[in-house]
Amino acid sequence: MFRARVAGVEGLEQLVRELGENPIALMESIGLSQAQFRDPDQYIAYPKLAELMHLCSEACQEPLFGLLLGQRQRLAVLGGLPLISARATTVGEALTIADRYLYLHASGVRLSRVIQADTARLEVTIGIGRPQGLEQLLQISVCQLARFAAMLLDTDPFALPLNLRQAAPQGMSTQGATRFRQLRFGQSFDGVSIPAQALARANHRDDEALNQHLEDYLFRLQTLYPEQLEDQVADVIGRMLPTGEISLDEVAATLNLRPRTLQAQLRDRGSAYRDILRETRLNLARQRLSEPDVSVTELALQLGYSDVAVFSRHFKAWSGLSPRAWRKSKASR
Repeated sequence: MFRARVAGVEGLEQLVRELGENPIALMESIGLSQAQFRDPDQYIAYPKLAELMHLCSEACQEPLFGLLLGQRQRLAVLGGLPLISARATTVGEALTIADRYLYLHASGVRLSRVIQADTARLEVTIGIGRPQGLEQLLQISVCQLARFAAMLLDTDPFALPLNLRQAAPQGMSTQGATRFRQLRFGQSFDGVSIPAQALARANHRDDEALNQHLEDYLFRLQTLYPEQLEDQVADVIGRMLPTGEISLDEVAATLNLRPRTLQAQLRDRGSAYRDILRETRLNLARQRLSEPDVSVTELALQLGYSDVAVFSRHFKAWSGLSPRAWRKSKASR
């Protein structure tokens, strides 16, 4: 089952209200609740999210609902992607990294590049067929891609050409309907166009924006887990594992603590960094092994292992079964 973080539709309730409808009633009509949208890192099945976006568009009589929602969102809706991509040297490398770790934000979504003459097409694809409402999800996904690409290029996201395969809405002018100044319907792909030469450009690091992103994340951790240091550490580890650069020093820095201070505070609580790392890896492994589209090799890399055999050995020591045997036992139930 493909899932997406609810942060991807941040601002939906407010926009629906501004357009004169009741977002809570719309959610409940398809079996969702407002509580499911309180934690931005909560996951919801992609088809259900597509259904909600379609319902909001229909109820509000706004065919550009996804674009209107996407244009008001912050870069923070992409979670850790901006921080992970900040390590890249070039724009092209940053986009490659973003595609590699996009599953952290939404599984089943891919970001690819197609070079045509002097233009690079940054294409978004959602691998869930074409359920009702996918057009609205693609609108908001392309908006988020534009904001991400603009960060890498240090440019205005609303100046980038946005391309959508869907036809232009009938009976309305799209000129000036959104803040995006180059909105193109009926195209051969969903995504953003940039100059091909821009891929070789140095990746722009907006340290102020990244620091703000980190501060927002730290505030969210302290709000979600007040006085629960172990849970804060587990959350940070879960975000850093896929980068392959997980360490006590990195985790401590994210929590604005010295490594020795973090170790001492955990020890006082009867815990240890090593134990939390092992437990977090095991929990994530179980979660991902429940998804049939994830290979054991891919999972090992996502958990920060460079050697699949080491991951398999560790998983068997933790659970009593190899990853493949554990997956098979769950599938047979």
